[in-house]
Amino acid sequence: MTFENLKLLPQILHSLAAKGYTNPTPIQEKSIPHILEGKDICGSAQTGTGKTAAFALPMLQLLFNSNAHQRKGIKALILAPTRELAQQISDSFREYGKGLHLRHAVIYGGVSQHGQTTALRSGVDIVIATPGRLLDLMTQGHVHLNTIEFFVLDEVDRMLDMGFINDIKKIIAKLPAKKQTLFFSATMPVEIKKLSDSLLKNPVIVQTAPVSTAADLVKQYVYHVKTENKKALLKHILDQEEKPHVLVFTRTKRGADKLVKSLLAEHIKAEAIHGNKSQNTRQKALDRFKNRTISMLVATDVASRGLDITDISHVINYDLPEDGETYIHRIGRTGRAGASGIAISFCSPDERSQLRDIMKLAKNIEEVKAHPHDASHHSEEPRKQNGQNQQRRFTPRRNNSGSNSGGGGHSSWRGKRTNDRSYR
Repeated sequence: MTFENLKLLPQILHSLAAKGYTNPTPIQEKSIPHILEGKDICGSAQTGTGKTAAFALPMLQLLFNSNAHQRKGIKALILAPTRELAQQISDSFREYGKGLHLRHAVIYGGVSQHGQTTALRSGVDIVIATPGRLLDLMTQGHVHLNTIEFFVLDEVDRMLDMGFINDIKKIIAKLPAKKQTLFFSATMPVEIKKLSDSLLKNPVIVQTAPVSTAADLVKQYVYHVKTENKKALLKHILDQEEKPHVLVFTRTKRGADKLVKSLLAEHIKAEAIHGNKSQNTRQKALDRFKNRTISMLVATDVASRGLDITDISHVINYDLPEDGETYIHRIGRTGRAGASGIAISFCSPDERSQLRDIMKLAKNIEEVKAHPHDASHHSEEPRKQNGQNQQRRFTPRRNNSGSNSGGGGHSSWRGKRTNDRSYR
């Protein structure tokens, strides 16, 4: 299956070819034909599978074919939970929509609204927005939704987690009854299913992977480590890698800043992104991470939503998330677009209950034993399974050229039994 088989416009095919895309992902292959037929969609797919293009490509085509740019008013509204995701969707619409004469604006908080209101006054066909800022501009009279023909809710699970349900309902109340609605979520718990049932009319259900499963190409490991030894263990892992491109998750904003300060003291180029950072600061950090000016980005969960970086070699859970679904989302930042990836989690004694919950969803996590160069830390007795020690340590396997032997530039790790002391 190629994008040409999906009967997309030549202009869109040209834009896809310019980015090197020839074959659709499963979510794109299953969604695009139905959207082109005007059907509502309820889509569920794990992160990193191309959901944005799954709705952006057919929407652009339908708007172009209907001469949307010749009609006044906003024709399409896409809601996203975070500024980063809204900006990523905006970038996708700009790249895929070249030559289609369709105008779009991206709206989110944390920045001055002046540029956004100026764009709206000049006339746009598509609005990509976070719920809070959109409601503000609606209240001020800058946004009117009575001409909407397409409505997209993206990353619905995260929007509900962030408490946007009431804002979403207020926005929905202002939309016309007749519209095509596209609903995408990485997970589909009961409350989201109820919301989709109230919004969608005879929807096509599109699910490309079991809900809350980790990407097959992501190798998952967990270290049992004392909290005070996490920084030393992180540095040890980084020392084993050649030019790693690492996304690190912390539980709190303060924790992210403290970790970056510690890394900078070790001459490791890193920056933090979280909700207390301005949008310009966050975007500059993302740009530096993408172009590899820095090798490590330290993020909280909210700030990381919508990161579209295809070559992250490692995701490291410096702090374990509160639930398994957040874990799945985190590790989905690596192993994207068919590449392999490595997810490493640090589990302190007070995080073991979270690990148990995570392992109910992510079945292929290998519990390993740290093997630092300085083995002066006290270790605990290794976990016994089937009467044998199952602790393992990481040893990077290199090929003869000195580069990583794993696919997509990632390391291939081999486990070895060891009685060495660990970072516990």
